[in-house]
Amino acid sequence: MKPFLVLMLSLLSVSAHAADLVKDVRARLVDAPLVRGQFEQKKTVQGFKKPLVSKGDFLLARDQGVLWNTRTPFASTLTLTRKSLSAQQATGGAAYHLDSTKEPALAAVNELLFALLSGDVAALQKRFKVEGELVGTAGWKLELTPTDAGLARVFKHIHLEGDGYVRQVQLDETRGDSSVITFEQLAQTPPPDAKEAERLGK
Repeated sequence: MKPFLVLMLSLLSVSAHAADLVKDVRARLVDAPLVRGQFEQKKTVQGFKKPLVSKGDFLLARDQGVLWNTRTPFASTLTLTRKSLSAQQATGGAAYHLDSTKEPALAAVNELLFALLSGDVAALQKRFKVEGELVGTAGWKLELTPTDAGLARVFKHIHLEGDGYVRQVQLDETRGDSSVITFEQLAQTPPPDAKEAERLGK
């Protein structure tokens, strides 16, 4: 009986620590309905010596969607809303549009991306085991291990770092590839312009 009690107490202690960590991280994050800024993504692919680097800007409107604009090396746009995902090459090349009513898995993907970009730890807890630590007086680090079978087939771990905002996302894939996305020049203004509002309305 004693080993069982020790195990139960250990599990309760871990659960309490995770709950405290989530609460503390959420307290450090800015409650911003809108965030825009610059990003740099470095993707390391098996078989390539140098990482593939892309740069651009983004807009996260919590109640509307995410606009992801890659500027280099090739211009493209990605529009993500709660109901759809659309992509377009600036050169007029390949384009596609996915609707969550026809692609049920898209809703889960959208929820994950929203949660990662906004640091929505409560939403991430639904699909990941959350571990991490607070850093200094304002920072934090989280390591997410998938508990969802579908996500576990794609990701080994996801690492998040930030302060009042998410500053870095690292995606470690099961096949060995990894991506590190860093965010800079983050701000809560200006609001979406006419063209951005049109894209978010899709």
